[in-house]
Order: sequence, then structure tokens, then C-alpha cells
Amino acid sequence: QVQLVESGGGLVQAGGSLRLSCAASGRRFSSAAMGWFRQAPGKEREFVAASSWSGGPTDYADSVKGRFTFSRDNAKNTVYLQMNSLKPEDTAVYYCAAGQGSESVKRSVYHYWGQGTQVTVSS
Repeated sequence: QVQLVESGGGLVQAGGSLRLSCAASGRRFSSAAMGWFRQAPGKEREFVAASSWSGGPTDYADSVKGRFTFSRDNAKNTVYLQMNSLKPEDTAVYYCAAGQGSESVKRSVYHYWGQGTQVTVSS
């Protein structure tokens, strides 16, 4: 069973930065689809950033393009989400996910999820 352990969430002021980390156990990390999703109170879970395989293209939600950067470190079996210029609208629980498939923006390709980490951006 794949386990995902997230860290890096916290409370920051608007305009600040955070880096989320997701350490994955198991095998085939390089070929796995890895993604970040978030869910704010009263809203549905939404796509943030993802890639279908290591070295493949990365997709971003329009709301975070230019501010968030997704990266993978195969040696550490870890993915990161660097979040800059944070806005109050970014406040949510952020989830790391792992799966298989070429359409990494779709929730249906993900079968493993982390516990979630809270990101709160104050105005």
C-alpha cells in the first residue's frame, strides 16, 4: 500500500510563501502520476498542480499559474509545491495524491491520498 506523508502547511500573511512536501512510499514513483488538490470550507476539492510522470509536462490550475511551482525529487520519492505570492483565496486543506494515467488533472486517476495539510493565508 502506498503511503503519502505531507508537511509544510501553516499560517502566513498575504504575499508570503510556503513549500509543501509529500513523501511517498512504495515503488514506481517516477512513473506515477502525482498531483496536488485543495479543498476550502464549503467548496469541492479542486485541482491545483500535477504531472503524469517524472520529466513529463506539469499542469496548473489557472488560479495558481505563475505563483505555484510543482517539482519532483526521484531520489527522495518526494514531490513539492512551492507557493509564492499567497492570497487569502488560497486558504484550504491541501492534499497530495498518487495514481496512474496520462490525464493527471482528473481526480479519477488518483487512488492514494495524503492526510491533508492546512494552509491559511491571512489578509
